[in-house]
Amino acid sequence: MNKDLTVGKPSKVLWLFCLPLFGSVIFQQLYNIADSFVAGKFISNDALAAVGNSYEITLIFIAFAFGCNIGCSVIVSQLFGAKRYKDLKTAVYTTLIASGVLCAILMVCGFCFSDGLLAMIHTPEEIFADSKLYLDIYVLGLPFVFYYNVATGIFSALGDSKTPFIFLACSSVSNIAVDILFVAGFKMGVSGVAWATFLCQGISCILAVIFVLLRFRKIETTGKVKVFSFHLLKQIAIVAVPSILQQSFISVGNIIIQSVINSFGPAVIAGYSASVKLNNMVITSLTTLGNGVSNYTAQNLGAGKYDRIKEGFKAGVRMVCIICAPLVLLYFFGGRALIYIFLDSPTGQAMDVGVQFLRILAPFYFIISGKLIADGILRGAGKMGQFMTATFTDLILRVVLAIVLSKTALGVTGIWLSWPIGWCVATIVSVIFYKGMKLPKNIDKDNEESTEEAVLTEETASAK
Repeated sequence: MNKDLTVGKPSKVLWLFCLPLFGSVIFQQLYNIADSFVAGKFISNDALAAVGNSYEITLIFIAFAFGCNIGCSVIVSQLFGAKRYKDLKTAVYTTLIASGVLCAILMVCGFCFSDGLLAMIHTPEEIFADSKLYLDIYVLGLPFVFYYNVATGIFSALGDSKTPFIFLACSSVSNIAVDILFVAGFKMGVSGVAWATFLCQGISCILAVIFVLLRFRKIETTGKVKVFSFHLLKQIAIVAVPSILQQSFISVGNIIIQSVINSFGPAVIAGYSASVKLNNMVITSLTTLGNGVSNYTAQNLGAGKYDRIKEGFKAGVRMVCIICAPLVLLYFFGGRALIYIFLDSPTGQAMDVGVQFLRILAPFYFIISGKLIADGILRGAGKMGQFMTATFTDLILRVVLAIVLSKTALGVTGIWLSWPIGWCVATIVSVIFYKGMKLPKNIDKDNEESTEEAVLTEETASAK
């Protein structure tokens, strides 16, 4: 069901819209958690390390899919808020075509350069073959990753966060069962983990795309709808490309950090692989809430209701702090039990590494959540330059500090400390940019129709 985010109390609107998004990303993260769980419990710690090692490279591909999601979602949200339904449909069709071309290029690159990427991050010999196997199968399923992300971006732009939640919930639960069947039942090893994810993501993607197309039939438009528009592609790219660059550089940064971690041996890799999955589940969830704020911002921008954007920031910060509180307590005090889900032994270096990682990072979830909400406002308003600056500040600090501190007496602990330092500095930068963002006064209802199209054009131009 499509929902107008430009009416109603902002706090209530954001809670109702963002909670299903939060649930969706939790289930999405279950894909990776299930892979790590099955690899660690039913195969070996080396298998867990192999899956975790490959995961950092898969994040590069996910960055491109996520960029397509955000680019489409922000522009479609603006068009939906401005009630320009004909252009809305063209924007979606344009995204589907462009995403397919980009996906094909990435698949070729993935198959050609996977060995080089794994060698570049100093993958230990004992896990190299399994890492490559997992990565190759993942690349084969990239079309599912791309089109599912685009479909969920469209649903979010239309104010519907419940439909993708239902798809992901069913698919993720199925993935756990298929993982166990392929690995424990059919003895397929790491390939079983990868093929289970491929199968379940494929089903989820196909259903999501079908439902998007069915939803579009209910949106009435007059005249013929263009299937492709270079003008709208340019608008989408203005938002998508910076998002892709941001996520790609984050992935490259994570790969550099992974290469530093790999120098400490398989036990540390296994502990980090388990704990970083838990950390990523929180960060990705908070990022998704920020994406929801982006949709809220973009719809209100398209409708000319600028006062609601600042109200949305305050409501968004309150929302993420409430959600963070139990997660911080769980990770800080219950980290050992959570890490044990992935490892085949409750003791040893891998367990100690994972627990330490979570205890250092967990208290700072409150800090990074504020940044992600501010980022959501900046991105939804088309302020991509400021958005990227804040993100790169975090990334550069984390990478540099991880390299430097790992060579001191702190050792691997120094790597973990780079996260909260980067988060704190970047949060300050992001909030300063948000506070300095200038928005015009609300559009008068009498003039609203004549200015709807100007709003999108003006904001898009300011993002260049």
